[in-house]
Amino acid sequence: MPFCYTGDAFYDAVLTFALGLAAVVMVLAWLVPSPYGRFASAKLGPSLDPRLGWFLMELPSSVVFAVAFLLGPHRAEPVPLIIAAIWALHYGNRGFFFPLSMRVPRGQKATFGLLVVAFGWLVTTLHGYLYGSFASTHGAHLGTAWLTDPRFLGGLSLYLVCLGLNIHSDAILRRLRTAEEVAQGIHTYRIPRGGLFRWVSSPSYLTELGAWLGLAVATWSLAGVFILVISAANLIPRARSTHRWYRERFPDYPPERRALLPGLW
Repeated sequence: MPFCYTGDAFYDAVLTFALGLAAVVMVLAWLVPSPYGRFASAKLGPSLDPRLGWFLMELPSSVVFAVAFLLGPHRAEPVPLIIAAIWALHYGNRGFFFPLSMRVPRGQKATFGLLVVAFGWLVTTLHGYLYGSFASTHGAHLGTAWLTDPRFLGGLSLYLVCLGLNIHSDAILRRLRTAEEVAQGIHTYRIPRGGLFRWVSSPSYLTELGAWLGLAVATWSLAGVFILVISAANLIPRARSTHRWYRERFPDYPPERRALLPGLW
């Protein structure tokens, strides 16, 4: 069973646009790092508090997925329900817990560009629609037999492992800044250590990509290819920039640590 289009004219048109957008981002992201966090730039327009910006950017993933999923005729079947549960788990963490748990020092200037939010809305709306509609309407192979397919079991296992490691990596970064520093408005950076940081500078990016790869395999869909490719297009150049930033800022940065792939790059 190859990755393929669904035969539904509207869905396939949206999918084609999304894949084309991913191809464009693959080129542009190498030229300009996404202007948020340590790479924020006032030259690219107004910005928001990072907690608000991140929450708003990710919100369509949850809302659009829910609408598209609930409109589908297979929404009550086992595999679509598992995919919906995965979605709720992922965006419960990434879209709600993650921004709310950010330790932003009091008085810190806004660092999440409105342009990032606007483009993020486009991506997360496409993402939510393509996955939600595929899971409950267009995924003809997602019947009960798919529960025992090696692609589903292997992809789901990869997703869950990577999600756990992603949450752990985020927690390490969050603990680098103490509650007292946040309250006093002290803005400082430190070298993260422990977990996957032993080998790479951006384990959150590595595990995010691993999770999307797992879900793409588990659903065996071009919707999965879209979010994997566009995430890679953004996160791989950002991982390179982050690695270079750490090395320039910290003379004692671990020399054996790589940007994204342990022992390789």
